[in-house]
Amino acid sequence: MHAEFTRIAIIGAGRLARCLALALDARGEHVVAVASRTSSHAQALADQLHGAHVLDAAEAVASADLVLLTVPDDHIASVAASLPWRAGQAAVHCSGATSLDALSAARAAGAIAGALHPLQIFSAPVASAEAALTLLAGSRAAVEAEGAALQARLEGLARALGMQAFALPTGARAAYHAAASYAASFLLSMLEEAGAIWRDAGLPPEAALAALLPLARGTLAAAEARGLAGALSGPISRGDAGVVAAHLQALEAQGRAGFYRVIAQRQLELARAGGRLDAAALARLEKLLGDVDGGLAPDA
Repeated sequence: MHAEFTRIAIIGAGRLARCLALALDARGEHVVAVASRTSSHAQALADQLHGAHVLDAAEAVASADLVLLTVPDDHIASVAASLPWRAGQAAVHCSGATSLDALSAARAAGAIAGALHPLQIFSAPVASAEAALTLLAGSRAAVEAEGAALQARLEGLARALGMQAFALPTGARAAYHAAASYAASFLLSMLEEAGAIWRDAGLPPEAALAALLPLARGTLAAAEARGLAGALSGPISRGDAGVVAAHLQALEAQGRAGFYRVIAQRQLELARAGGRLDAAALARLEKLLGDVDGGLAPDA
């Protein structure tokens, strides 16, 4: 462990901050201070930690060797610019998409810039250290640092919390985070689209989510067990062009066929990669679905 990075302060007291602070504290890390614009949130979090104090942001930075900025992405640069950094200190944001350049004010003061991004969703506050560790366990954590000592420290923190750390190449943060969005909240968009089709077909809207979630869970479990191509099911995996044509006809009537075509083309590539279909079946489906350039083709 790098001796200069042992005292940790957390700026922000939202869901991510709460999860990280509780988990770090449970693993014996020394969280010395919590700061937040909402003092009651900071106090509620500090009360669950061993020896942490509620300080204003400047005092929190002064008390620590490693500072985790868990503020919203758009505020990282302005918050970093407002703080009294010192040489050798670690300034670490917890954003997936934001460049380390957002920490340029800390860097100019001699601090070492870094980022630690747990690849997990924090849609609800965790109630305890046990819940925090359970949520993080098995997740990946993207780590980037402008120094070998800080890189090693952040990777060690990730491992201590049960995560598998990996390094992000320079310049890859936005694309990495976009990929993560597809596997996270964009799944909700898919379920919303499925629910809208369900509703427009005359089925009870209140039953849609309960009916569709078991399918989603089963699909994810199959992907975990067999990979994406191996988990593929449905008419495209079978080469059933008649069913796909029926889908398109129904969705054209709802004005929703364009999105279906885009997603179906991606499924066709999975079927091709998995060797599921012969050349004739692939050709039939390609002709039926039409050429899609990766954007959402407008419906007729």
